Amino acid sequence: MALNKKTVDDINAKGKRVLVRCDFNVPLKDGVITDETRIVAALPTIKKLIADGGKVILCSHLGKVKNGPNEGESLAPVAARLSEKLGKEVKFISDYNVTGEAATKAVAAMQEGDVVLLQNTRFRGAEETKNGEAFSKELADLADLYVCDAFGSSHRAHASVEGVTKFIKAKGGENAVGYLMQKEIDFLGNAVENPMRPFVAILGGAKVADKLNVISNLLEKCDTLIIGGGMAYTFLKAQGCEVGTSLVDDTKLDYCKEMMDKAKKLGKKLLLPVDTTIAADFPNPIDAEIAIEVVPSNAIPADKMGLDIGTKTAELYADAVKSAKTVVWNGPMGVFENPILAKGTIAVAKSLAETDATTIIGGGDSAAAVNSLGFGDKMSHISTGGGASLEFLEGKTLPGVAAADDK
Repeated sequence: MALNKKTVDDINAKGKRVLVRCDFNVPLKDGVITDETRIVAALPTIKKLIADGGKVILCSHLGKVKNGPNEGESLAPVAARLSEKLGKEVKFISDYNVTGEAATKAVAAMQEGDVVLLQNTRFRGAEETKNGEAFSKELADLADLYVCDAFGSSHRAHASVEGVTKFIKAKGGENAVGYLMQKEIDFLGNAVENPMRPFVAILGGAKVADKLNVISNLLEKCDTLIIGGGMAYTFLKAQGCEVGTSLVDDTKLDYCKEMMDKAKKLGKKLLLPVDTTIAADFPNPIDAEIAIEVVPSNAIPADKMGLDIGTKTAELYADAVKSAKTVVWNGPMGVFENPILAKGTIAVAKSLAETDATTIIGGGDSAAAVNSLGFGDKMSHISTGGGASLEFLEGKTLPGVAAADDK
């Protein structure tokens, strides 16, 4: 799927006010940024617009902001880190109204190459709701051009992602995508629509329900589909295996049977765990010491639960990756936050790191796992959007992509 959208290379930013929707939803601990991946990912687009003489106005959400605006979810730490990375001041507008008088005045005073960062867009309750029109218009009023570079939010039709584009267009402005968005769609689009074969897709994570359409869509595109994580136990139960107290979605047993039939009809390989790592209970806390044993997948005792793929399965999955030319991975193989239950996820990550294939990690927990295990730099591409990359792999249209102008 080629991205036939205007990019930052297609717009003339000189002297123009450019509103850039970034994804600065970074993890914070006591006001300190603990992972700056998303900030680093936004730099190429920001630097390009500065070099072109644009007046760069950045906006993003941070956190879920459930109980209204609060300093714990302010973007102030992001402004400070960005200033360091860019080697120039990023003026932060701390106003909880986001687009109020403070923002208007700061933007009016901007010179070419200046950078301003607005407050957390979610501090305006309307950001996520259907009545975000006023907010969308106020954002558009600040700018002449709009660039969406927040792939992680592109599956949401929010005011700062999609709503703003209508008002920019209405006043003769242009809507483009940034370098990060372009890279995401090039990698994910090519993997799904035009992959080098063999194409292996690996799906993990807890619930089948989260990946229903992804499983179905990928079965049509890939050569081998590997299932791990908590959702494997619903598939195993659908095969008639005893799964003990493992996580199972009984309402999806028929669906799993359908998918196994579909794989057979299409001549695709669908790999399920042949053995599993079990324990008496889920670890509490999650990284606690835990007694485990590895048993065949069809011999899980009634009072035990599966919490990771077993050693034979890890070898089977690693072998499937060895001959692949394209691999897409979304979702860990087990409770990877626990060192004892991370072995399956580590084995898969290691096999991806050692292959010459194009390896694409679909954001969310799989990105966290690959990065925390030290394999991040060995992957061709790590998506910055968990939900967005999943919806993309489902074959859905992402509002943030669709809203950009066609070339």
